[in-house]
Amino acid sequence: MRTAHPSLSVVIPAYNEDARLEPTLRDTIRYFRGRRHEVEVIVVDDGSVDRTSVLVDRLSGEFDEIRLMRLPVNRGKGYAVRTGIVNARGAQILFMDADGATPIAEIERLEAAVLSGCDGAIGSRAVRAQDVQVTARWYRRLIGRAFHFLVSTLTVRGYRDTQCGFKLFNAPVAQDLFSRIRMNGFSFDVEVLLMARYRRYRIAEIPVNWTHRPGSRVNMLLDPLRMLRDLFIIRAHMLRGNYATPHVAVGHGMAARS
Repeated sequence: MRTAHPSLSVVIPAYNEDARLEPTLRDTIRYFRGRRHEVEVIVVDDGSVDRTSVLVDRLSGEFDEIRLMRLPVNRGKGYAVRTGIVNARGAQILFMDADGATPIAEIERLEAAVLSGCDGAIGSRAVRAQDVQVTARWYRRLIGRAFHFLVSTLTVRGYRDTQCGFKLFNAPVAQDLFSRIRMNGFSFDVEVLLMARYRRYRIAEIPVNWTHRPGSRVNMLLDPLRMLRDLFIIRAHMLRGNYATPHVAVGHGMAARS
């Protein structure tokens, strides 16, 4: 059931995801209904040219928990996540990928960290645990290791996997962080964690199960180069003090501006 003050908002960015999104949404709603959790699931359609919005609109008629936000043009994953978060109404906010690579039940691992006193918790494919399995292509592992080295060198240290698309924050923390970040593409995760360090928030890195899903929107040739460029831009923003004040308003029904 839709409520004005859900305990959790789940933000899912979606760009041309009509082939992969429905199972993720159904699994998510089923899981939280089983827990009797009051949630809202915000799908941000990032200017899709397929039937993503049609699909979400249809499912919102079946599930009151679902909210659709549609961006008129494709702006990037970071922009879409930011749009969902600054409009979220839950006491906690999770953002997750549309493909369901991380099962929704993994939120329980992150919730335990937040319950213990952390301001947020991020899923990690690089932290090992006996009861966790990560199934990823070899080239993604290789690129991930190289990118992690550059992240540690140029921006923020202390995290082994900045890019896993499964992150949970207390709402005031999420809205503070996302009102300050500026990157619209895949590198926004790095920016968020850099901001968390800058703002002195305590963020736990938690191992989660993760399985590669076909149909990834990541271009393995071009996107790593764009993300490398973005690391230098993020570093420049930090050195210039551009993160000192928010540049995006937080409020229901308000779209993010860049």
